[in-house]
Amino acid sequence: MSVLSYLQLRASHAVLSKAEQESIARSIGAVQTRLAQLFDTSVVEQFRFGSSTRGTILPRSMDEQSDIDYMVVFSDGNRVPQTYLARLRRFAEMYYPSSAIKQSSPTIVLELNHIKFDLVPALRDWWSGYQIVDGQGGWRDTNPNDFNSVLTRKNDEHSSLLKPLIRLIKLWNAQNGYIYESFGLEKWIVDQSYWLCSNLRDYLFRAISNMPDTNTQWRNEKIHRAKDIVEQTREYESAGCATLAEREIKKLIPEF
Repeated sequence: MSVLSYLQLRASHAVLSKAEQESIARSIGAVQTRLAQLFDTSVVEQFRFGSSTRGTILPRSMDEQSDIDYMVVFSDGNRVPQTYLARLRRFAEMYYPSSAIKQSSPTIVLELNHIKFDLVPALRDWWSGYQIVDGQGGWRDTNPNDFNSVLTRKNDEHSSLLKPLIRLIKLWNAQNGYIYESFGLEKWIVDQSYWLCSNLRDYLFRAISNMPDTNTQWRNEKIHRAKDIVEQTREYESAGCATLAEREIKKLIPEF
């Protein structure tokens, strides 16, 4: 198998199965109904956002931090952020008493058997769209799905190669201890130049070669190892050693 064929196969497997999608949809339906039951008109809007709406979420078997970002918009905006976090914790404890629940500011994390939910309290802001907790006891403006349209447009411009590229690099990131923050990594990938790249192999090699160092030694060691694997794979390909090239690239993107 060529390196390109192998990467295409791995990217095609790094998506939620139909069964996973159906299970998540049922859980979202239950969360939606129960939030409405508990809070009634105090919740004016609730919706999913993040990687699960962009097609860049990984199966939990590949990324233990895979989660569903779920925004809960409250109507009464005159309280401190912790009030709304406490409400969502009470909701989770009431309806999911056997599940793992924790506050991970600015969200309440609800861990079910098949997926984690990040419940994000929010307020409507007529100027910026929404406000969410900033992690320091205050509020910050956000437009939770603005990146979706950017990614869709860029993915179209790049022959639908950016989304599979993102999934592959997020897989590498998860398998190496989360070197980069997931959302920031997606935005960085989209902002890169892929001039003269024509297929998924080219895109991956370009992105890996351009990955920036961090301020942490162990992370940089992982980054440099990834770059070395790419260079060694290229050398094997240039020498016509397809089997060795495939073996090498599996060090970067493993089989599951």
